[in-house]
Amino acid sequence: MEVYACAECGFEQDLASAETVPTAIVDGVGDVVALVAGAGPAVHGRRAPGVWSPLEYACHLRDALLVQRERVLMARRIEQPVFDPMGRDERVDHDGYADQNPDDVTRQLADAAAMFANVLRRLGSADWDRTVVYGYPERRVRSLRWVAAHTLHEVRHHRRDIEDQLANEDG
Repeated sequence: MEVYACAECGFEQDLASAETVPTAIVDGVGDVVALVAGAGPAVHGRRAPGVWSPLEYACHLRDALLVQRERVLMARRIEQPVFDPMGRDERVDHDGYADQNPDDVTRQLADAAAMFANVLRRLGSADWDRTVVYGYPERRVRSLRWVAAHTLHEVRHHRRDIEDQLANEDG
């Protein structure tokens, strides 16, 4: 079976075990919520130009989970849908990530994780192998197993990004 891997952060997920992703996403988002909630004023600041603040990473992760939820639902209705990019960079300004209330964001993030996990848990065995056209990292036909693993990677990778930002709050 195929393995989803990220050389940058060391994440690996065997696509054959994609059914374990819903719980891992909820647990991983719980870690992100705790980091953001405990960051105090450090949640707002960017440590370097072009690097998001912990709050902006949390907003991105919330929106990514909501977008992925809609994508999985679409894949259950339509044969091999093509997913448009979510506009991750544009959303930072268009939705005012830096100005959002951290308490609201952490609540919404936990809700988004629960909603996405619910949709994944409702997939039948054949549904996991339904395919979509996904544009990242290159345009390619992917299974819903891959979409789930990719989303878990987003959670883990951005948790690390937030940890790095908080560890370097003086930098």
